[in-house]
Amino acid sequence: MRRLQDLPLLLILSGITALAMYVPAFHALILRQHAVARAFFYSGTVMLFLIAMVGLAIAGRPGRNTARDLLGALAGAWVILPLIMALPFAQAVPDTSFANAWFEMLSSFTTTGATLYPPDRLPQSVHLWRSMAGWAGGFFAMLMAVSVLAPMNLGGVEVLSARVPGRAAPGASQITHVAEPRERVARYAALLFPAYGTITLVLWLGLVIAGETSFVALTHAMGTLSTSGISPVGGLAGGHSGFAGEALLLLFLVPAITRRAMPGAVLVDRSVPVWRDPEVMVAAAIVLAVAAAVFLRRFAIALDLQGVDPFSAAVHSVWGAVFTALSFLTTTGFESADWVAARAWSGLGTPGLLLLGLAITGGGVATAAGGVKLLRIYALALHGQRELERIIHPNSVAGKGPVARQLRNEGAYVAWIFFMLFAMSIGAVLLALALAMPKDAFDKLLILAIAALTTTGQLADLAADAPIRYADLNGVAKAILGVGMIVGRMETLAILALFVPEAWARRGARW
Repeated sequence: MRRLQDLPLLLILSGITALAMYVPAFHALILRQHAVARAFFYSGTVMLFLIAMVGLAIAGRPGRNTARDLLGALAGAWVILPLIMALPFAQAVPDTSFANAWFEMLSSFTTTGATLYPPDRLPQSVHLWRSMAGWAGGFFAMLMAVSVLAPMNLGGVEVLSARVPGRAAPGASQITHVAEPRERVARYAALLFPAYGTITLVLWLGLVIAGETSFVALTHAMGTLSTSGISPVGGLAGGHSGFAGEALLLLFLVPAITRRAMPGAVLVDRSVPVWRDPEVMVAAAIVLAVAAAVFLRRFAIALDLQGVDPFSAAVHSVWGAVFTALSFLTTTGFESADWVAARAWSGLGTPGLLLLGLAITGGGVATAAGGVKLLRIYALALHGQRELERIIHPNSVAGKGPVARQLRNEGAYVAWIFFMLFAMSIGAVLLALALAMPKDAFDKLLILAIAALTTTGQLADLAADAPIRYADLNGVAKAILGVGMIVGRMETLAILALFVPEAWARRGARW
């Protein structure tokens, strides 16, 4: 019999998904919610049986082990796995359709975090299943970034590599058998999962010590590390950990800015101090600028309010702005309790345009965050700075080393192409939503499009003057947003590399 790793990646992932259904099944059994336990147990058992039958049927077929086959499996995973995850969800939640269950699980697995249901509508074990799907989706995004996209010069690596996106380095076909794509995925999975799980466990214990209940602490820890922002209590305001819990979450949002906390060497030069890391510098500058703008806007109101201590209001306003800005920059979508309080006493609405801009910027390369990514923004900023310098000194020669020169030239060019493709994707989703919901306002449709493509579903609740309810959307609009989530999670360049004819002509070349 062939080894497990010789089976198709999508089949292995489907089997892992089916096995994971037993976790909420036993959780529901402990809570004596037998109907929910049966939904997960029966779904997992049936899926395992079907997957085993398919595995036996294809066991004798010769399989291909190329990077582009894995890229196709990556696209298939974002499509197929949410359908499998929706099976127990549809059975465990009464009075819901399979289409709604699919949207909910697709949103969770792509780490978007958009939900159709109020928190009290879903059983606790179903909340656990949503959190597990988001947590697994975050890990899967990082795993595919370092093992599939990075070797293909995609996912942000193209900014530094000076190679055409979608192509391996020259001479890559001479790499030994140990570096074959499928084995590379297995090796990186064994390398990343212990670190990812350990960091999640540490955050869970920290939130429990801070006063949070065990279940809520677990879901918030998984929602933070995966950048899904999934919460069984409607957000941080519904928890009990307070400022200490938010401080812990802020610290553990750093892995979504730079992957220094994770093993591997993709775009990480650990000889450079963390404060000189380009992604960290750009993130700090953006967060501080947004926090200063929000603070000045609200503090001016606090000076004129009776019964409001200006100093206390300033402290709470700054903290709420810093935490919420970093949360949306990493596309996590958690809202600080101080942000909610400052908005209440100031009487000012949420600066939705700032939140949209933060989500579009996104987090670090090869992390679970979505958006354009900080390294691409850094390359564009360096290029802009260089162009301004050339206006003043036309004959000047740029310095700062070959990496900076690469970022200012070819890197900036590729980053600009990706940014334009991302903007075109927003326009395409926006147009499709306008056709599906012609009576809705432009700003509502724009927020929904950006929320899907940046995998920041919480924008619908916070970026508009009034919360946008996903449950009020029609079926066509939900399908459009689902496609947008997949495109945003996988990235447009990767999709183009998968489907362009030149790519298919080279499918036989191994790395």
